[in-house]
Amino acid sequence: MAENVPTYWDYLKVDQLLDLQGGLDNDETQLMPDELHFILVHQTLELWFKLILSELRLARDHLAAPEVPEEHIPHVVHHLGRIIEILKLGASQFDVVETLTSRDFLGFRDKLSPASGFQSFQLREIEILMGLEESQRVRLGKVTAMDYLRGLAKRSTGGANAWSHIQQARSETTLLTALGQWLHRTPIQGSHPADAGDDRAVDAFLTEYLDAYQQANDEQLEKMIAIGAAPEAGLRARFDATRAGAHAFLGAEDMPLSQRPYTRRIRAAILFVECYRELPLLAWPRRLLDTVAELEERVVLFRHRHARMVERVIGRRVGTGGSSGVDYLDKTAQYRVFQDLWSVRTLLLKRESLPPLRNPDFYGFAS
Repeated sequence: MAENVPTYWDYLKVDQLLDLQGGLDNDETQLMPDELHFILVHQTLELWFKLILSELRLARDHLAAPEVPEEHIPHVVHHLGRIIEILKLGASQFDVVETLTSRDFLGFRDKLSPASGFQSFQLREIEILMGLEESQRVRLGKVTAMDYLRGLAKRSTGGANAWSHIQQARSETTLLTALGQWLHRTPIQGSHPADAGDDRAVDAFLTEYLDAYQQANDEQLEKMIAIGAAPEAGLRARFDATRAGAHAFLGAEDMPLSQRPYTRRIRAAILFVECYRELPLLAWPRRLLDTVAELEERVVLFRHRHARMVERVIGRRVGTGGSSGVDYLDKTAQYRVFQDLWSVRTLLLKRESLPPLRNPDFYGFAS
């Protein structure tokens, strides 16, 4: 009797994996030329999406803890860094798709309808777990992607399964929320949220920073006027708008009154970490913020690369799922989840212009 020795094929379930490319007829012999290529690339993307979801949840779980030990931040950066590399690889797979000519794709495109990449519930799940709000979604006439998937759940078994995953994701803490909770606890000028006088410490930091920001803006404005960079009236209006925007952003004036103190401290924390990023205690927090920003950048680049691939292969036709095709994809590339991380970059100052650091020993190496 042969021994039941585990093999590479057993571990990876390769037999089952290679038996999943039969298309709607579940028969590879019935596939059109180049259809196997199309199926394989998109199945591979869905497998990468599965790993992204796993890594997102691991990173989120670290940050969502009531207290996050400093040594856990490198783990968050590690998991998010893996997602970044997956997104780079995913975008490069569109190079393989582009070996499909327009005419060859049209040979089997009608078989897909109304199926569409628009229906990828895992991509929607990634968006949800990152923190994309329903109100931010591009609409398809009167409905959003969530409305569309909810409708599919009533008409197909696959749609019902997809919708169950969406509902689960919507019940979870998002990476955006977990990051905000962690940032809210960040010590600013040595002060924690639970400390007596923390509001005064945050106010003092923001007041000093906005004074320094205005001085730097005034100096830049005068230099631009002196060299005639643009008509003076227009320059002054733009710089005035920039200063007003800085005050509004750091004052969280875009938020409801009840949420302003919380949001204000988060934005002050982002600014503080960016300003004094060289300090030992802020080295990993700064790395984390950079990694989250790069993660979102890679998502945007993935969406843009997807849109250009679609445009190259089928132009600006209506999508197989009824979307506006490339136009819809281009609009989704405008999504921003971690908007505060991008907005704060408009306010940064050179090192020499920064307000003095209070309690510097707090942010140094432990003796």
